[in-house]
Amino acid sequence: MVAPTSNILSFVPVAGSDEAITMLLKADGVRVERIVSYGHASPTGFWYDQEEAEWVLVLRGRARLAIEGEAQERVLGPGNSLFLPAHCRHRVAWTKSDEPTVWLTIFVAAALSPTPVT
Repeated sequence: MVAPTSNILSFVPVAGSDEAITMLLKADGVRVERIVSYGHASPTGFWYDQEEAEWVLVLRGRARLAIEGEAQERVLGPGNSLFLPAHCRHRVAWTKSDEPTVWLTIFVAAALSPTPVT
């Protein structure tokens, strides 16, 4: 059965104390989520260190990501994407507070050996 057509940018939730995470698709070793941030950032000193690889795409808004070992934060805006291999320590340094930052994130099990295509 084919699912109904949807628009990932519609029904964006209002600002809350936590990011709004919506599961869009899930299969063995793969998970696709929409994340909406309003001024959210990782807590000071906290680093994500995930078992999965992650590909992120900013659809709307702006964000800065810090990657351990890199001197400068990565600035992301609409259309910018980034591939983070499993165990790549990273953190959300900043997202805009006056408008939503809408992310499309794809998580892939490290055992599937994902590699970015350039």
